[in-house]
Amino acid sequence: MSDALLHKRFPDLTDSLPYVRLGTAPTPIRRLDVGTGAPLWCKDDGRYGDGGWGGNKVRKLEWLLPEAHRRGARTIFTVGGTGTNWGLATALYGREQGIETVLALVDQPMDDHVRVQLRRLENSGATVHFTHTKRRTLLTAPWLYLRHMRGRKRPYYLPVGGSSPIGALGYVEGALELAEQIAAGAMPEPSHIVTAVGSGGTAAGLALGLRLAGLSTRVVGVVVNDALPLDAPHIVRLAARAERLLRSRGARFEPTGLRPDDLTITTDWLGPGYGHPTPAAHEAQSLAAQDGLQLETVYTAKALAAALHLDTANFFGAGPVLFLNTYGPR
Repeated sequence: MSDALLHKRFPDLTDSLPYVRLGTAPTPIRRLDVGTGAPLWCKDDGRYGDGGWGGNKVRKLEWLLPEAHRRGARTIFTVGGTGTNWGLATALYGREQGIETVLALVDQPMDDHVRVQLRRLENSGATVHFTHTKRRTLLTAPWLYLRHMRGRKRPYYLPVGGSSPIGALGYVEGALELAEQIAAGAMPEPSHIVTAVGSGGTAAGLALGLRLAGLSTRVVGVVVNDALPLDAPHIVRLAARAERLLRSRGARFEPTGLRPDDLTITTDWLGPGYGHPTPAAHEAQSLAAQDGLQLETVYTAKALAAALHLDTANFFGAGPVLFLNTYGPR
């Protein structure tokens, strides 16, 4: 019997949309003391994942790995930066599920985090191809895809960050989990939830899941990647594709009617580009560390920096505000 909240809400999905639990739920929620005016809480999804890596990528893999099995695939082929959290999580959890991982990696600024991540990738069992640039990756991807066929079995191709309609279900599930925690008194219903946006799947899943849960919480997505189109229309289109997927697999519910103006997406904290730290991110990282929360400057510290600035600008009003931590080193 599946323990997925999506399956409990829509039992007809149990057989048509397989799921495997890879972490311990629910993840903790606590007040975050970083000097904000509006009450700021943190849902620490960095704790999610019972394997060699944690964070938001694991929630996506809970739906993507069973889908790979459903399709008969023995290999996942995907792309990311040289410090990819997504690629590492796919390799580690895929290996546990009997699925090999092939990665095409695009260069990003080299720092200690990326160096350590590359060593982790070397030890993960993944097959790694350094394609260096986005253009070269696009040109070589078809050849790499065919090269890694296993007999007649094609690889299961997944976009950056696993942000496909099925991958987005990870945070539909996460939003339903949050709704149960709110109902149980873990925190008041937040006016906003702030998350980093690297490929769009987490924000899209949250936007859809919050509406399915009956919450009016607004998603604030802080864009940290300049290599993909990540504005509100693109996020909502991904959410709509996930909604259509749920219907096609048997879920019955009233249309959510999500629109681009239902989300706030900002690029103001991106800095020079993906992987480039900013002074605001370093400051947010330091403030979080003083309260016992570990962030990094590619994704989560930029998202918290945006939350701190928006709080100063009274964007959130009285709040409360929820910060989603998605960084999960082990």
